[in-house]
Order: sequence, then C-alpha cells, then structure tokens
Amino acid sequence: MRELYLDFAAYNGWANAQLYAACHQLSPDQYYRDRRAFFSSIHGTLNHLLLTDRAWLGRFVGKPYAFASLRAELYANLDALQQARQLEDQRLTEYVAALKAETIQAQLAYVNSSGQRFQQPLWQCLSHLFNHQTHHRGQVHQMLSEAGVPTPVSDLAVFLRSR
Repeated sequence: MRELYLDFAAYNGWANAQLYAACHQLSPDQYYRDRRAFFSSIHGTLNHLLLTDRAWLGRFVGKPYAFASLRAELYANLDALQQARQLEDQRLTEYVAALKAETIQAQLAYVNSSGQRFQQPLWQCLSHLFNHQTHHRGQVHQMLSEAGVPTPVSDLAVFLRSR
C-alpha cells in the first residue's frame, strides 16, 4: 500500500503544480472573486486545501495543527500560497515514503476540527486526504473554466502514463 500512496503523493504534487500554473493566468479580480463555491473563491479553496493538508499531516505525525476555521486564510496572495503548497506537498511525500506497512494498517486516533474524537486505520485517513484534494481541485478546475482560463489535464491516468 505504501507504493500506492507514494503514487498518490506524487500525483498530488503534479496536479497541484498544474493547477497553480493555471491560476497564475488569472487577474487578481478573477482569482479572488466570490464564485459561490464551498470556500467562495479560487483563493479560498486553495487556502482550504493547504490548511486541511496541514491538519491531516499534523494528526499523522502527532503534532496537531491548530486553526480557527476551515475557511482560514493562511496566505493572502497566490505566490506565497503556491510556495507553501509546494513545501506541504514535499512534506507529504516524505511522510509517505517513510511509512512502514504496519503503520499504514495501524489505528490513528485524532480529534477533528469540531473537537470530536475518532480512531480509524491510517490508510483510510490517507485515502481521505488525497480524495479531498481531488474533490476541491475539481472545484478550482471548474472555477478556472468559468473564468475563461484553459484548464490543465489532471487525470491520474495521464500522470501515471507520463512517468
């Protein structure tokens, strides 16, 4: 399973890089515009993804990441957000690369953002993290399309064939 999650981590970084490159084609108005998405704008959605990855990775390594809201703005501009995203993708890849098979199967106890306690296998939490990224990247993809920006191909199959 570690190899599967290594592929997902590599794909995640690749897809994020493509998405951010497309976002750089937007004007500031287009980037920050409230598009009535879950997290309002492209900027809000990208901030949410970084925040939740930090929260999950914090749970994985036993160092909870404190935040006030799932809508918190971590970085005010695209360049700073992209730099932080690249570092987080690297941290996630390094974390997955160091995992042992028994760790992936082990139970992870954590507290969610509402203060509820949960325990489930780490593999389920990793799967959620990568699926959550894909879900919200899809929303950003749609918002980019609405803004008239050529959208990147981000299919997992395309990534895997390109390796």
